[in-house]
Amino acid sequence: MFQYIVNKIFYGFLTLFGVVTVIFLLFNILPGDPARMMLDQREDTEQLQNIRKKYGFNKPVFTQYLYYLNDVSPLSFHSKNADNYTFLSEGKYNATSLFSVGNTEVVIKTPYLRQSFQKNGKNVSEVIKETLPNTAILAVVAITIALFLGIVLGIFSALFKDTFFDRLIAIISTLGMSVPSFFSAILFAWLFGFVLHKYTHLEMTGSLYEVDDFGEGMHIQWKNLILPAIVLGIRPLAVVIQLMRNSLLETLSQDYIRTAKAKGLTMYQVIKKHALKNSLNPVITAISGWFASMLAGAVFVEYIFNWNGLGKEIVNSLNTLDLPVIMGAVLVVATLFIIINILVDILYSWLDPRIRLQ
Repeated sequence: MFQYIVNKIFYGFLTLFGVVTVIFLLFNILPGDPARMMLDQREDTEQLQNIRKKYGFNKPVFTQYLYYLNDVSPLSFHSKNADNYTFLSEGKYNATSLFSVGNTEVVIKTPYLRQSFQKNGKNVSEVIKETLPNTAILAVVAITIALFLGIVLGIFSALFKDTFFDRLIAIISTLGMSVPSFFSAILFAWLFGFVLHKYTHLEMTGSLYEVDDFGEGMHIQWKNLILPAIVLGIRPLAVVIQLMRNSLLETLSQDYIRTAKAKGLTMYQVIKKHALKNSLNPVITAISGWFASMLAGAVFVEYIFNWNGLGKEIVNSLNTLDLPVIMGAVLVVATLFIIINILVDILYSWLDPRIRLQ
């Protein structure tokens, strides 16, 4: 198990290296001058030169790429020369020195995702810290709804195979997968937040924290979570229902299930003690991918409901070409994907003892 985890972490770092390379090359071939983006309309020649020197924009692309790798790497190398871009500034890096070699200092640090072009030099890590928790809460609630309802409806669909109830659930699942999230978001916001507002008391838009009407500070508005969580959970719910139904039907056809029935166990006992756990592997596989995607930012859902999460921040950054925020968000999302995949693989061995992690 330990060797497996070490291998997964190693390949995870290789994947992140590929992600860093791709996003750097992708966003550095875009037209535009990053220095001008940072200064907006207030630039002059001297300011532009200072900005390019400070952030290394005056260097060749390959040198800038090495600078970016050095910034995002936990183990990095820094010059003792204060004029060098990699100078170990306390206001820039949160680092612990390991040792020095000549004029170079080797440190271990938290990844530095640089500063936003459009937020007055605000660190990208701070932007992500402010938005990612909101997206995480939304994703957890949505995936919980999808998982709970999906497993329950999938079990009933399998038990009542080929009945009207089974066909009705199949139709609902197909609709859930077919309707795009942005259309569902618009429909739910209009129907439950506008047409039926006096009954539901839900708003068309709103985030988790909002300033009250008297301006006395930020307060949690849990009701604003209901509509985006339901909309975000519709598509994974449809997937979980069908996967649970098909997996349970296959499990119920196994010999050990027939043996359990022959012993006099009720169907409830058979499902609870024998069939359910062994039917969850495909569900866990699908739900892990959906959860990682939600953490990536439910872009359309967050934007339509004005939910202040990572997805909405990505849209705003794309509109303003705030490249450091976009690159930092993509890197964080890739890291979350890798971590979730490792955790899911470990979970497999608990769900099904037949699986051995090699």
